[in-house]
Amino acid sequence: MGPGLILALGLVVVATATLSGIFGMAGGIVLMGFLITVLPVGTAMMLHGVTQAASNGYRAVLNRHHIRWNIIGVYCAGAALALAVLTAVSFVPDKAVVFLALGTIPFIAAALPKSLSLDITRKGMAAAAGFFITLINLIAGVAGPLLDVFFVRTELTRHEVVASKAVTQAISHLLKLVYFGLLVRETARAAETAPVEVPLWVYAAVIPLAMIGTTLGKKVLDRMSDTNFRKWSQWIVLTIGAFFLVRGALAL
Repeated sequence: MGPGLILALGLVVVATATLSGIFGMAGGIVLMGFLITVLPVGTAMMLHGVTQAASNGYRAVLNRHHIRWNIIGVYCAGAALALAVLTAVSFVPDKAVVFLALGTIPFIAAALPKSLSLDITRKGMAAAAGFFITLINLIAGVAGPLLDVFFVRTELTRHEVVASKAVTQAISHLLKLVYFGLLVRETARAAETAPVEVPLWVYAAVIPLAMIGTTLGKKVLDRMSDTNFRKWSQWIVLTIGAFFLVRGALAL
């Protein structure tokens, strides 16, 4: 991994963390798209997992007094089941699958009818969220836009939503590290046609960069109106989704 790529990675981490800090989404998708372009799938998943676990973990710490731990516990049960299912088949997606999944996720989230009551506080719903979000996260690397659907119709306060979502996302990304770093590591390595070694210090360096971007994003969010927030959020996510769908189709 050359100096130029490392510098580009640092800039992209800050930029995408800022984007997520503003809109609460999109940054993770863009970062995954960049990583899967320049790195093998397993390495990209690992580096993305470290960055996103740090970003969401930091957000959770900042809002720790509002975390709904009863939701988190049930979510973890569903997440563990998803991890077990994919581990049983040692599934490792290729780049085309990851790109197509990245492009599809925003459109699925946007197409779900508003009448569909996916309230994560309802009985059993947190387990379903844990299963499906973790499953998608291990295939596409991200699942943020779909996770939002489980929180949109709850009666949780905005602080509880932000805090609890941050914990669930951090858990999903930590499980991604376990999956690609331990459980299917050899399968992922065997699938690599052009291995790229990422120095350990790079994994450490992306953590403070993600925190810096998250802090910058909050400053922009504080200055943005609700109207512009809603206007730009969906437009940005769907545009990114369309780009990755094309990219995935070309990679087939």
